Amino acid sequence: MKSGMLIIVAFFVPTLFCHAQGIKPENPAVANPVALPVADAASADSYRIGPSDVITVTVWKEPALSGNLLVRPDGMISMSLLGDVQASGMTPLQLANQIAAKLKKYIQDPNVSVVLTQINSKKVFLLGEVQKRGPVDMTPGMTVLQAIASAGGLTDFADTKKIYILRDEAGTHQKIPVRYKEALKGNSELNLALKSGDTIVVL
Repeated sequence: MKSGMLIIVAFFVPTLFCHAQGIKPENPAVANPVALPVADAASADSYRIGPSDVITVTVWKEPALSGNLLVRPDGMISMSLLGDVQASGMTPLQLANQIAAKLKKYIQDPNVSVVLTQINSKKVFLLGEVQKRGPVDMTPGMTVLQAIASAGGLTDFADTKKIYILRDEAGTHQKIPVRYKEALKGNSELNLALKSGDTIVVL
């Protein structure tokens, strides 16, 4: 009988202690909740939406107008009430403002947000002595070090003094040297920002 009482007391003491401290007993299933992804703030200001990107449009208190949308090859998205809306070439913030302006015909003071869900339209390419050659999906603000890391890093045969970026811009062909070791040491000015279509060559 005494042993049974001891077991019951031992079971309830932690719970009573938690209540005394104003703390709920920890549930292992929810002790470490998975953090939900948060959109990169910079992407709303600078990233230009392109074909094949996936965006999430949220219109406050209007679930029928909200949801995930694929940007079509012609750069348009399709929305209820509005039909086709030009998305390609705009930042998420610009697109949200455009949708809100169009919705004013139907909704009073529409509150619209646009978040990038998948970036499929922007790519950079890696050639030479990297672990994985070929295209890499470009993220907003991607740098040369980030792209090389996305490709698995350099091989043992890579010459860090012979890395450069090939870029076609405004009809001109540029060859931009990369000072890899100095960038790796933390010199942010040498960790060059990439543009869609850039090719990183590692000899």
